Order: sequence, then C-alpha cells, then structure tokens
Amino acid sequence: MHYRNLGKTGPRVSVIGVGAWQFGGEWGLDFSQAQVDAILDAAAECGINFMDTAECYGDHLSERLIGDYLSRRDRARWIVATKFGHRFRGFLEREDDFSVAGVGAQLDASLRALRVEAIDLYQFHSGSDEFFQNGELWNFLAGQKRAGKIRHLGVSILQKGSELQAREAAASGAGALQVLYNRLDRRPEQLYFPHARRDQLGVLARVPLASGLLSGKYRSGANFAPNDMRAAFNAEKLKRDLAEVERIQETEAPAAVPMAQWALAWCLKNPLVSAVIPGCKDPAQVKTNAGAADLLAAE
Repeated sequence: MHYRNLGKTGPRVSVIGVGAWQFGGEWGLDFSQAQVDAILDAAAECGINFMDTAECYGDHLSERLIGDYLSRRDRARWIVATKFGHRFRGFLEREDDFSVAGVGAQLDASLRALRVEAIDLYQFHSGSDEFFQNGELWNFLAGQKRAGKIRHLGVSILQKGSELQAREAAASGAGALQVLYNRLDRRPEQLYFPHARRDQLGVLARVPLASGLLSGKYRSGANFAPNDMRAAFNAEKLKRDLAEVERIQETEAPAAVPMAQWALAWCLKNPLVSAVIPGCKDPAQVKTNAGAADLLAAE
C-alpha cells in the first residue's frame, strides 16, 4: 500500500480507501455486521487505513455498522471520515439541514453511531453555495474542533459542482476536498484541482469507478435492481457511458490489468489526489481495489 498526506495539515492516508455508502442499503444489498467486519478486516490486511461514510447513508446505519466494528478493533489504526448536512428520509430521499443546531445534533449522533470520541474528517456534504457561505456554521465547526470532537474539516462538493466551494474551502477552515472524479468525468481537473494546488488541500476522489461502470463488468443494456440507486440513472447517459467504458477498455486499459485496478490507478496518477474511495461489496473486491496501489510508481 502507498500513503499520501491529506493536504498540508491532514493525516497520512492510504491511497485506496473504503467508501461506505453501500452499507446504508441503497446499492442493492443489505449488509450484516459480519459482512462489514469481513470487508473492513480485509481492508486492514491490505494496509488500508481510511474509510468514508455519512450520516445519511441509511439514517446513520452505515456509521453504526462501522462503529460496531471499531468498538472491537484497534480504533487508532483507522482514519474515519463522515459528513453532515442531510437527514435520511427514505431510499435516495434526503432533507437538507445545514443549520447550526441541526449540524450540532448530526455531529453528536455521528459520534454515538461511530462510537468514537472524535471524527477524523468531518465534511460539508453536497450542499448549495448558500449553505456553504454561512459563516456561523463554520465558526461553530471551528469551535467543535477546539472542543476535540473534530480533528479536520473537509468539503464534499455536490455532483453538479461548485467552484466557489473549492475556491473558499481553505478560508472556511477546510483542509480537504472530496470530488466526483474518474476517467468518465474529468471536470475536477479544471474546476477544483487548481484551488487544491494553490491552497495545498487534500483531494479525495469519490465514485472513482463511476458507480461500478469502470469495473468493466457491465455492458450496454445492463439492468439494476429497484433497490440499487443505479436503477435511477438516465438510460441514455448510462448507454453512452457504458459504450465509452468499452472503448476505454479496448484502447487505454492494458489487457493484463483488471479494469477496476486500472481505473483507480488512473485517478491516483495525479499527485493532487490523496486517495480514492471506491465502494465494495465483499472482501474480494476490497483486495482487488487495494491491488491498484501496485500499479503506482514507488513513492
């Protein structure tokens, strides 16, 4: 495994992390505690030390599963990131709450669910610029850092994008950006990476496998179960993306390298990217993901 600094003030994280949205039950599977234990144990065996979740992944369900695991393992070896700003209201249904009181309640609930005294990276989660520019909120979060409930702050930029949030992240007290970045979506290279470089922010690449499309497992016409969030994708865009994945696999990815590993390593070839945080459904996928580190030059 390789490790990089999460920005100029952040911790040193494994370049491959564990994205934990799937533990909340919106990716076609309901995870038991035993399954989560096996996934995270496999990650630890591979040298992975970073996991990313959120309060709205199943109404703290993902956090609770992780917290149960951490309560029986070495908490100190893990860097745990979660997010704030939404209340879970059902499958793919969220209600925004970026108020100071609301975020305070979410923070305490996340600490209880994760069974930790402090959250290593607490991230503003896909909110509008209006919510982001609330100085009272960032003053409150700075106070929670001083109180020891939060170690570092970050901004997880919403999918449709906000250059303003990347530009003003450091001034708000954040040391890391989480952005949607993969071979099918390179917009962050122009929108966010220049700000990360200027302010020495860590960059976390979420959805690095394009929701699994870059794993190479799916072809045009693929169908997803109703309880899989990918079933809600626009059909025409999905068709175009799958056709592009086939082209990439034929013309860019080496035949001897698993497509998923190549796609993760592709993100990490940009030195601004501190880590990728792919999801995973079982220990085998964790090990495949971790193998992408072997494709990087010695660091």
